[in-house]
Amino acid sequence: MTTTDIHALVGAYVLDAVDDVERAAFDRHIAECESCRAELAELRETSARLADSTWSVPPPRMRTEVMAAIGRTRQLSPVSPAPMRAERPRGRGRWLVAAAAAVVLAGGASAAVYQIQEQRVREQSTIAAQAEQQQARTRQILAAPDLVVRTAPMIGGGKVTVASSAANNAGVVMLGADAPPAGGKVFQLWTIRGTTPKSEGALAVGQTSVVHIVDGLPGSDLVGVTAEPAGGSRTPTTPLVSSVPLA
Repeated sequence: MTTTDIHALVGAYVLDAVDDVERAAFDRHIAECESCRAELAELRETSARLADSTWSVPPPRMRTEVMAAIGRTRQLSPVSPAPMRAERPRGRGRWLVAAAAAVVLAGGASAAVYQIQEQRVREQSTIAAQAEQQQARTRQILAAPDLVVRTAPMIGGGKVTVASSAANNAGVVMLGADAPPAGGKVFQLWTIRGTTPKSEGALAVGQTSVVHIVDGLPGSDLVGVTAEPAGGSRTPTTPLVSSVPLA
């Protein structure tokens, strides 16, 4: 192995891409070569940074710039592959191959993480927008000049408040219980017109309060609350936990 060859091993040595003979030779070499020791320290720091688990969101312009660069770059013409003998890269060539692989892997991981984070941001933005819309609608109904408010107690403690506005053809049901139903059951809201019940949704297991907008509420005769199995039922279970007459 020439002096030039052993100097070129520094990159492969950092990535542990040397065989036992080369490792032993390079260990002896760096004990005497100050420049290789300095380069070794720098490359180790770079490798540590590449392996760092922290990341940042790429700027929005990155995708545009990359796609534009692809459009400007001339692609290689296809060629007929010549028979090749698999050969393990040596010296600086091995370091370049290892470094290129590290960059590809790091880039792929960053892109995957960015896509996951971007999806989470979109989901959170959608949830926030929906919550804001519901709050605005609730304020609109509660501010209506024709608002009628009725309340009724709940079996086991708590109360149900129903605020209805004919002008908005909607109402707000506010449930606040002292404790969740026993036996893993959940509260379920109902509107009843005549003898026909309609489910307005079931709460989650352990949930004891909710503010819920009901469209068409002024046309109903009753708002009821029942205790149902987790996930809710198709028809209300009697007796009702609470009943708020609207007529």
